[in-house]
Amino acid sequence: MTTIDPIYVGSDAISKLVEYADQKQLRRFTIVCDDNTYRALGQRVQQALAEHGLAVNVVRLTGAEVIADEHYLVQVLVEAPLDDRTYLAVGSGTLTDITRFVSHRTGKAFISMPTAPSVDGFTSIGAPIVISGVKQTILCQAPVALFADLDTLCSAPHKLIAAGFGDMIGKITSLADWKVGHIVWDEPFDEAIFKRSQAAIASCIKHAPEIGQNSREGVRQLMDALIESGLCMLDFGNSRPASGAEHHASHYWEMKLLQEHRPAILHGAKVGFALTLVAEQYAKLRALSRQQMLDRLEAATLPDREQEIAAIRQGYGALADDVIREHAPFLDLTEAGFERVKKRIAECWDEIQAVAAMVPAPQEIVGYLRQAGAATDGQSLGLGADEIPLGMQYGHYLRNRFTVMKLSRILNIPLT
Repeated sequence: MTTIDPIYVGSDAISKLVEYADQKQLRRFTIVCDDNTYRALGQRVQQALAEHGLAVNVVRLTGAEVIADEHYLVQVLVEAPLDDRTYLAVGSGTLTDITRFVSHRTGKAFISMPTAPSVDGFTSIGAPIVISGVKQTILCQAPVALFADLDTLCSAPHKLIAAGFGDMIGKITSLADWKVGHIVWDEPFDEAIFKRSQAAIASCIKHAPEIGQNSREGVRQLMDALIESGLCMLDFGNSRPASGAEHHASHYWEMKLLQEHRPAILHGAKVGFALTLVAEQYAKLRALSRQQMLDRLEAATLPDREQEIAAIRQGYGALADDVIREHAPFLDLTEAGFERVKKRIAECWDEIQAVAAMVPAPQEIVGYLRQAGAATDGQSLGLGADEIPLGMQYGHYLRNRFTVMKLSRILNIPLT
């Protein structure tokens, strides 16, 4: 099991980094940042390391919107020295993912220095990377250590903090989908990790008002929860404990916006909004009686493979071939396999309903988001009214995972 040690969140993050460098005899560093994170923290990190006699170079990414794609990956690869040095990811999710990928592919270690509690990926092993327009999570490596400066986190723009809250409570339906996928599709499951994730979500909800005020206690609780979520992914070996239908919808919207050269907005903000829509699907699921479920199952037929491929091409355009490959286990499902899935749903209906009962009502989730100052509508995320349903309609094709969206299709539950 990979160990991240130390994980430090406090007011002495830079001095703790210097102490760590001495302890591990690290002499050379490459800082990866952008203009904003360099001003927020990177410049002070560079100065502290240089004053300590350590070699430091800075790869400073520029642009209206830095994203983890081929352009920025290559920039880091070109500008980073080839000698033996440790990467420092000074920034939030995108910069961490760029650094995670490049450090892994070059055989170097990296240290995470978050500048905003905006995502849960700081301590995870996966890097969501946009390759040829398709967002895919590539398994890379976790940081060897994490040093988060609490004053910097609290000074981050509130939209970043609110996005972190949205990403974190999005795990409400991530966990529900994970359990449904385990019940119906035999996906691997870990009860201990499930409960750890639940506890992290509960802590965020409890401190939502403080998070909405950027208070030190609220930001500290949010950062701790995001770190724990990342560790859950690390311990499980992939993103399944922290990514369900709400993330798939967010990824779809983001890919669409990027394709159309529009601002992709913050990942966590889109996740929080998508959570409200996925929670509505769970509410509809809860409303079904056993007899209604059985009647719908009896009427359910295996989706036509060619029609499914046509739908993917409609939703993803030039990116469709990659999505079709990812979705192959569902596209290749036989009549016998589909009947087994239907039988499993009928036999485990009480378990499925128990999972659905864990998801709060959509109005309750909207209340949490408002307390934290997070987005609750698609328009504020740059999405047109006609684009919002597309995330629910097409997002589930992105990953080979069984979610409430797959279950909704089988049971003919209309999309929100």
